[in-house]
Amino acid sequence: MLNIALPKGRLGDQVYKLFSSIGYECAAIYQDNRKLVFENPDNQVRYLLVKPSDVAIYVEYGAADVGVVGKDILLESRPDVYELLDLNIGKCRLCVAAPDGYVEDRGRVLRVATKFAHVARDYYAGLGREIELIKLNGSIELAPILGLSDVIVDIVESGKTLVENHLHVEQEIVPISARFIVNRSSYLFKGDLIGAMQAKLTEAIS
Repeated sequence: MLNIALPKGRLGDQVYKLFSSIGYECAAIYQDNRKLVFENPDNQVRYLLVKPSDVAIYVEYGAADVGVVGKDILLESRPDVYELLDLNIGKCRLCVAAPDGYVEDRGRVLRVATKFAHVARDYYAGLGREIELIKLNGSIELAPILGLSDVIVDIVESGKTLVENHLHVEQEIVPISARFIVNRSSYLFKGDLIGAMQAKLTEAIS
């Protein structure tokens, strides 16, 4: 049986529909309850409902054999897992955003607010730009509005939240989408099951 770390929320719904469409359905997952573990022995799958940012942790440490996680989380947390497929769902962008009318002062340290500390440091290091990093966990858009930061590094989907807060995208750092990841040991010891799942996913998304 394969243990699948399934992210809760909208992405998880898309992921489950994809997995279900290729033969890994588990009807119990739609029951009105607070269970976090659902299994279907006939299809050899067990789904574990976890917070999206925790999927990679469950897979890295072997609590789950496989999982689906956003590329943004992989770039930031850098888990020791295999990234096998881009599932082409959950698409968005990781961007630098600034207030409307913002003009960067290259003569001073740039203040950057973000929850993606590693990504931001790497990006600006590549530009040779010195920054002061301000780590936040939510409402990132508020930081430049209140003068806490000059710019932000954050996920952008439609861009509506930026517009409503008089911000705009300055640069796109990297496109983001959901990735199929696998525990390294599971890939060795459950290779047949994982290989079959990977082949079906590849066919489905192509």
